[in-house]
Amino acid sequence: MDKTRDVIVACDFPSYDETTAFLSRFGTERPYLKIGMELFYAEGPKIVQELKSRGHRLFLDLKLHDIPTTVKRAMHVLSSLDVDMVNLHAAGTRAMMEAALEGLTRPDGSRPLLIAVTQLTSTDPTSLRKELLIERPMEDVVLSYARNAANAGLDGVVCSPLESGIVHECCGPDFLTVTPGVRFSAGSAGDQKRVTTPAEAKALGSNYIVVGRPITRADDPVGAWLRCRADFL
Repeated sequence: MDKTRDVIVACDFPSYDETTAFLSRFGTERPYLKIGMELFYAEGPKIVQELKSRGHRLFLDLKLHDIPTTVKRAMHVLSSLDVDMVNLHAAGTRAMMEAALEGLTRPDGSRPLLIAVTQLTSTDPTSLRKELLIERPMEDVVLSYARNAANAGLDGVVCSPLESGIVHECCGPDFLTVTPGVRFSAGSAGDQKRVTTPAEAKALGSNYIVVGRPITRADDPVGAWLRCRADFL
């Protein structure tokens, strides 16, 4: 399997018990999982250790954003966890991202993938302009943040699938795009604003799609996951 393409299931559950009950439905399958703030804050590092011991690849989605020294120290702590990918906010500037990379890198030179959030997929051009006071078009903002992340030595960015193609054009084919905002064609967008289907995300060049409610709240989660994989991989 291509290790730079996969469907990541967002395990946005409030507890260990609900998470493992959900995963028990997958039998011997081991989907790539996202551990977000809700689950990590509820259960702490032990949830990482437990899910890793079960054979899952893990994206730890904590979106760090603080002064460079604080982020460097936090990433140093996270480097001891056996996760495959972690992230921060690109809005923290290149200096913060460089400090994060330094903190995340272990003495032997190994580290998880480090990616930066450009703009949340719940942000639309109107809120970008009126609430964040950013007058430039969404694509320009995402590309600027992606360039900063690439120049800081990061492995990729979180963006909408709609921006995957232009990010690859700007930062190169090996620079990863991790894309939430993915829904089936007949599904509700919920609080997401910039969305596509799994097949559209593939056509647009996404490396990873992050899918939560269309899988976790489906009547048949395993079937929904398999459908995502069939459409995307």
